[in-house]
Amino acid sequence: MGSSSSSSYMRNIPQAQVLIHETGFSAAHLLRLYERFQFLDKGSTGELRAQDFTAIPSLALNPIGDRIIGSFFPPGQEKLDFPSFVRIMAHFRPTDPNRSRDGTQLEPVNSRNKKLRFAFQLYDQNGDGNISRAELLQVLRAMLGVQVPEEQLQSIAERAIQEADLDKDNVISFDEFRKSLEKVNIDQLMSIRFLK
Repeated sequence: MGSSSSSSYMRNIPQAQVLIHETGFSAAHLLRLYERFQFLDKGSTGELRAQDFTAIPSLALNPIGDRIIGSFFPPGQEKLDFPSFVRIMAHFRPTDPNRSRDGTQLEPVNSRNKKLRFAFQLYDQNGDGNISRAELLQVLRAMLGVQVPEEQLQSIAERAIQEADLDKDNVISFDEFRKSLEKVNIDQLMSIRFLK
Protein backbone atom coordinates (compact mmCIF):
# COMPACT_ATOMS: atom_id res chain seq x y z
CA MET A 1 0.00 0.00 0.00
CA GLY A 2 2.81 2.41 0.87
CA SER A 3 4.53 1.95 -2.49
CA SER A 4 1.36 2.54 -4.51
CA SER A 5 0.64 5.75 -2.61
CA SER A 6 4.29 6.78 -3.08
CA SER A 7 4.14 6.14 -6.82
CA SER A 8 0.90 8.09 -7.13
CA TYR A 9 2.47 10.93 -5.18
CA MET A 10 5.49 10.81 -7.52
CA ARG A 11 3.16 11.61 -10.44
CA ASN A 12 2.44 14.96 -8.79
CA ILE A 13 6.10 15.90 -8.76
CA PRO A 14 7.10 17.97 -11.79
CA GLN A 15 9.77 16.27 -13.94
CA ALA A 16 10.32 13.54 -11.32
CA GLN A 17 12.04 10.97 -13.54
CA VAL A 18 14.21 13.58 -15.25
CA LEU A 19 15.28 14.96 -11.87
CA ILE A 20 16.09 11.50 -10.51
CA HIS A 21 18.26 10.78 -13.54
CA GLU A 22 19.89 14.21 -13.58
CA THR A 23 20.63 14.63 -9.87
CA GLY A 24 21.05 11.08 -8.58
CA PHE A 25 18.41 11.58 -5.90
CA SER A 26 16.32 8.50 -5.22
CA ALA A 27 12.53 8.63 -5.48
CA ALA A 28 12.35 8.72 -1.67
CA HIS A 29 14.75 11.68 -1.55
CA LEU A 30 12.76 13.47 -4.21
CA LEU A 31 9.55 12.94 -2.25
CA ARG A 32 11.21 14.35 0.84
CA LEU A 33 12.45 17.39 -1.08
CA TYR A 34 8.99 17.89 -2.55
CA GLU A 35 7.47 17.87 0.95
CA ARG A 36 10.04 20.44 2.10
CA PHE A 37 9.39 22.57 -0.98
CA GLN A 38 5.66 22.49 -0.31
CA PHE A 39 6.26 23.39 3.35
CA LEU A 40 8.25 26.46 2.29
CA ASP A 41 5.70 27.39 -0.39
CA LYS A 42 3.25 28.97 2.06
CA GLY A 43 1.09 30.43 -0.71
CA SER A 44 0.91 27.11 -2.61
CA THR A 45 2.04 28.87 -5.79
CA GLY A 46 4.46 26.17 -6.91
CA GLU A 47 7.30 28.66 -6.58
CA LEU A 48 9.51 29.95 -3.83
CA ARG A 49 10.75 33.48 -3.25
CA ALA A 50 13.82 34.44 -1.22
CA GLN A 51 11.71 35.35 1.83
CA ASP A 52 10.24 31.80 1.89
CA PHE A 53 13.66 30.47 2.88
CA THR A 54 13.63 32.45 6.11
CA ALA A 55 11.35 29.71 7.48
CA ILE A 56 14.46 27.53 7.70
CA PRO A 57 15.92 28.37 11.13
CA SER A 58 19.50 27.38 10.26
CA LEU A 59 19.44 29.76 7.28
CA ALA A 60 17.73 32.55 9.15
CA LEU A 61 20.41 32.39 11.85
CA ASN A 62 23.36 31.79 9.53
CA PRO A 63 25.56 34.89 9.19
CA ILE A 64 25.83 34.32 5.45
CA GLY A 65 22.26 33.01 5.12
CA ASP A 66 21.37 35.86 2.74
CA ARG A 67 24.21 34.82 0.42
CA ILE A 68 23.18 31.18 0.56
CA ILE A 69 19.57 32.08 -0.19
CA GLY A 70 20.73 34.42 -2.96
CA SER A 71 22.64 31.56 -4.57
CA PHE A 72 19.31 29.84 -5.26
CA PHE A 73 18.25 32.74 -7.47
CA PRO A 74 20.23 33.64 -10.60
CA PRO A 75 20.48 37.38 -11.31
CA GLY A 76 17.10 38.81 -12.26
CA GLN A 77 15.19 35.73 -11.12
CA GLU A 78 12.88 36.21 -8.14
CA LYS A 79 11.08 32.86 -8.12
CA LEU A 80 12.26 29.28 -7.95
CA ASP A 81 10.24 26.31 -9.17
CA PHE A 82 10.60 22.79 -7.79
CA PRO A 83 12.91 21.37 -10.52
CA SER A 84 15.29 24.32 -10.04
CA PHE A 85 15.14 23.83 -6.26
CA VAL A 86 16.10 20.16 -6.64
CA ARG A 87 18.97 20.94 -9.00
CA ILE A 88 20.41 23.40 -6.48
CA MET A 89 19.90 21.03 -3.55
CA ALA A 90 21.79 18.38 -5.52
CA HIS A 91 24.97 20.40 -4.93
CA PHE A 92 24.68 19.28 -1.30
CA ARG A 93 24.11 15.61 -2.04
CA PRO A 94 27.08 13.45 -1.07
CA THR A 95 29.04 12.25 -4.07
CA ASP A 96 28.20 8.71 -5.08
CA PRO A 97 31.42 7.11 -6.33
CA ASN A 98 29.46 4.11 -7.65
CA ARG A 99 27.18 6.20 -9.85
CA SER A 100 28.21 5.76 -13.46
CA ARG A 101 27.56 8.30 -16.16
CA ASP A 102 26.49 7.42 -19.64
CA GLY A 103 27.80 9.40 -22.61
CA THR A 104 24.79 11.75 -22.63
CA GLN A 105 25.07 12.81 -19.02
CA LEU A 106 26.87 15.99 -18.07
CA GLU A 107 29.09 16.37 -15.04
CA PRO A 108 26.98 15.56 -11.96
CA VAL A 109 25.67 18.58 -10.07
CA ASN A 110 27.23 17.21 -6.88
CA SER A 111 30.70 16.69 -8.34
CA ARG A 112 33.64 18.23 -6.50
CA ASN A 113 34.04 20.83 -9.24
CA LYS A 114 30.38 21.88 -9.13
CA LYS A 115 30.41 22.07 -5.33
CA LEU A 116 33.49 24.27 -5.48
CA ARG A 117 31.86 26.47 -8.13
CA PHE A 118 28.79 26.86 -5.91
CA ALA A 119 30.96 27.79 -2.90
CA PHE A 120 33.02 30.18 -5.02
CA GLN A 121 29.85 32.04 -6.04
CA LEU A 122 29.02 32.67 -2.38
CA TYR A 123 32.15 34.80 -2.19
CA ASP A 124 32.08 36.29 -5.72
CA GLN A 125 29.14 38.59 -5.09
CA ASN A 126 29.55 40.80 -8.15
CA GLY A 127 29.80 37.77 -10.44
CA ASP A 128 33.00 38.90 -12.16
CA GLY A 129 34.67 35.50 -11.80
CA ASN A 130 37.06 36.63 -9.08
CA ILE A 131 37.02 36.99 -5.32
CA SER A 132 38.40 40.36 -4.37
CA ARG A 133 39.85 41.30 -1.01
CA ALA A 134 36.72 43.39 -0.35
CA GLU A 135 34.39 40.46 -1.11
CA LEU A 136 36.42 38.13 1.09
CA LEU A 137 36.45 40.70 3.88
CA GLN A 138 32.68 41.14 3.57
CA VAL A 139 32.15 37.38 4.09
CA LEU A 140 34.58 37.30 7.01
CA ARG A 141 32.77 40.22 8.65
CA ALA A 142 29.43 38.45 8.21
CA MET A 143 30.75 35.16 9.58
CA LEU A 144 32.91 36.44 12.41
CA GLY A 145 31.36 39.84 13.09
CA VAL A 146 32.29 41.51 16.33
CA GLN A 147 34.06 38.40 17.64
CA VAL A 148 37.23 39.32 15.73
CA PRO A 149 38.71 42.83 15.57
CA GLU A 150 38.60 44.55 12.17
CA GLU A 151 42.39 44.67 11.80
CA GLN A 152 42.57 40.91 12.36
CA LEU A 153 39.83 40.34 9.75
CA GLN A 154 41.81 42.44 7.29
CA SER A 155 44.93 40.44 8.09
CA ILE A 156 43.07 37.16 7.49
CA ALA A 157 41.73 38.41 4.15
CA GLU A 158 45.17 39.66 3.10
CA ARG A 159 46.81 36.36 3.98
CA ALA A 160 44.13 34.34 2.17
CA ILE A 161 44.60 36.43 -0.96
CA GLN A 162 48.39 36.12 -0.79
CA GLU A 163 48.26 32.34 -0.35
CA ALA A 164 45.66 31.63 -3.03
CA ASP A 165 46.55 34.30 -5.60
CA LEU A 166 49.04 32.39 -7.75
CA ASP A 167 49.17 34.91 -10.61
CA LYS A 168 49.57 37.87 -8.20
CA ASP A 169 46.70 39.95 -9.62
CA ASN A 170 45.27 40.60 -6.12
CA VAL A 171 42.12 38.53 -6.67
CA ILE A 172 41.31 34.83 -6.42
CA SER A 173 40.07 33.25 -9.64
CA PHE A 174 38.02 30.07 -9.63
CA ASP A 175 41.07 28.01 -10.66
CA GLU A 176 43.09 29.50 -7.79
CA PHE A 177 40.18 28.88 -5.40
CA ARG A 178 39.97 25.25 -6.55
CA LYS A 179 43.74 24.80 -6.25
CA SER A 180 43.80 26.29 -2.73
CA LEU A 181 41.15 23.76 -1.62
CA GLU A 182 42.76 20.68 -3.20
CA LYS A 183 43.33 18.96 0.13
CA VAL A 184 39.97 19.96 1.65
CA ASN A 185 37.21 17.33 1.76
CA ILE A 186 34.61 19.54 0.07
CA ASP A 187 32.19 16.62 -0.17
CA GLN A 188 32.08 16.39 3.60
CA LEU A 189 31.77 20.16 4.06
CA MET A 190 29.07 20.59 1.42
CA SER A 191 26.87 17.56 2.03
CA ILE A 192 23.55 17.60 3.79
CA ARG A 193 22.57 14.24 5.19
CA PHE A 194 18.97 15.16 6.03
CA LEU A 195 17.68 13.12 3.10
CA LYS A 196 18.23 9.67 4.61
